Amino acid sequence: MNDKILHILEQIKLLEAEIQAELNKQGSKWFYRIEGKGIEFERAIREKHRNLKLGLFSWFMTVRPQNYLTAPIIYGMAIPMFMFDLCIMFYQVTCFPIYGIARVKRTDYFAYDHRHLTYLNIIEKFDCLYCSYGNGLMAYSTEIFARTEQYFCPIKHAKKVFGTHARYQYFLDYGDANDLHKMMEEIRLKLIKEEADADKK
Repeated sequence: MNDKILHILEQIKLLEAEIQAELNKQGSKWFYRIEGKGIEFERAIREKHRNLKLGLFSWFMTVRPQNYLTAPIIYGMAIPMFMFDLCIMFYQVTCFPIYGIARVKRTDYFAYDHRHLTYLNIIEKFDCLYCSYGNGLMAYSTEIFARTEQYFCPIKHAKKVFGTHARYQYFLDYGDANDLHKMMEEIRLKLIKEEADADKK
């Protein structure tokens, strides 16, 4: 990878950190603060949120008919998702230590903070929980397979692929066979170094 691309990637990292800092400031706009694993709203805001909550009867009256029709299909996906979750957990717990790859932390990918929003009723909170789990699971599994790909085959694709993982940008260019195995080993060693750095922390 040439110096110009590395420089651009570093700029992207800095911009992402800046975006995160700005997003963190949004909390003060909506009068909440994060305390440990909980989120605390100011008392007046909590009261206002409670008044905005839609009761169950009113909520059921506003639900579109197609939502009722598709609910069994949507929630039926919970079973294969849970099975997939167990499989990828087993996969990384058994295989990653053998290769010296740092395990992916679930807590970095799953967020269930919508339960603190008092303007959501119990069904809306359950819906949020379901979507948070599904999206968290996809992000979590993407990182597990990204680390797997980095270890075994860190080569980009010839065509543009949408939704690539964050590690993809550091992979070898498609068709670049110069010092292939040496370069692959270097990328692999960077991954193993992450495990060593994680252990130090």
